[in-house]
Amino acid sequence: MYLKKISLVNFKNYDEAELEFSEGANAFTGNNGAGKTNLLDAIHYLSLCKSYFNPIDSQQIKQGRDLFLIQGVFDKNDSDEVISCGIRKNQKKQFKKNKKEYQRLADHIGLFPLVMISPNDVSLILDGSEERRKFMDTVISLTDARYLDELIIYNKTLQNRNALLKQIADTGKYDPTLLEIFDEQLIRAGTKIFEKRKAFMAVFTEVFNQHYKYLTDEAEAVNLVYDSPLLADDFSSLLKKSVEKDRILQRTTQGIHKDELTFEIHGMPMKKFGSQGQQKSFLIALKLAKYSFIYQEKKFKPVLLLDDIFDKLDDLRITKLMKMVSADDFGQIFITDTNAKRVKHIFDEIGVALKSFQIDQSVIHHE
Repeated sequence: MYLKKISLVNFKNYDEAELEFSEGANAFTGNNGAGKTNLLDAIHYLSLCKSYFNPIDSQQIKQGRDLFLIQGVFDKNDSDEVISCGIRKNQKKQFKKNKKEYQRLADHIGLFPLVMISPNDVSLILDGSEERRKFMDTVISLTDARYLDELIIYNKTLQNRNALLKQIADTGKYDPTLLEIFDEQLIRAGTKIFEKRKAFMAVFTEVFNQHYKYLTDEAEAVNLVYDSPLLADDFSSLLKKSVEKDRILQRTTQGIHKDELTFEIHGMPMKKFGSQGQQKSFLIALKLAKYSFIYQEKKFKPVLLLDDIFDKLDDLRITKLMKMVSADDFGQIFITDTNAKRVKHIFDEIGVALKSFQIDQSVIHHE
């Protein structure tokens, strides 16, 4: 699977643009603010129905315009698949495959998988546990459509249970029967999610370790630790034990929404004890493990987007990374950088053909 071409209308800083890509390596180079990353984000839209950087769709429309359109043609199993996304201000997002609109965007997730590596990924290390749960959920959802459905059910039930707890506190009326109904729904979906997360982490951790060791020549000992309240007790017991606490706090204090994925270096938190270079290597290994896991499960290669990743990596790690992603285990890649000569030199050095686009204030020159 690879992206053959893309066209944009009124997307971010672009009036109109149309590009055709190589099925191997493609580079967007130019100064900061020229619009390189916006092209990656347009590709991200085609794969995952949303921006990588900003959850508000209407904010992707070029200033002063009423709508944006993105259309791409993927080659999948030697057959063309046309994906289009259109957003008009104050209207519902339209997402189509071969001119047929999806009833649910969730049905598109996983059909054209993609992995993006970006400086924004540092939020995975520095921010709260929600970011890391989201990471797990995204990878599993790309390979298991039913998982996403369970997640939607769980989050909706959690919302309802929390609303009931608040209502009980406000009115003083406690109906244990209604709470039990929400508990049963929460337990059913939550237990399935927990089992899938646990099974996923058992496989994923191994793949991550392989990538990190290769990238760093085994320079540091790192680890991923999955922790969940459900590792200590079954969900039903947890909810029963915490019901009084939940009523006082007016929210559900136990469940898979409290799961954590801890990143460690030499047994210590990566957040506090990892240098910027070590954190960057960790994140790259994490995303490459995501890529490998999807490839293993789907039996075809996702598209790989590399946004400004050379900063804070030494030459050895850059060369090893480029050799890795240009090998047979990887498919189409898109890379952005401010330095066109550096990108050309790296790909010349590893003997890989590169299709380059120079971006100058949203004007695209094919080199």
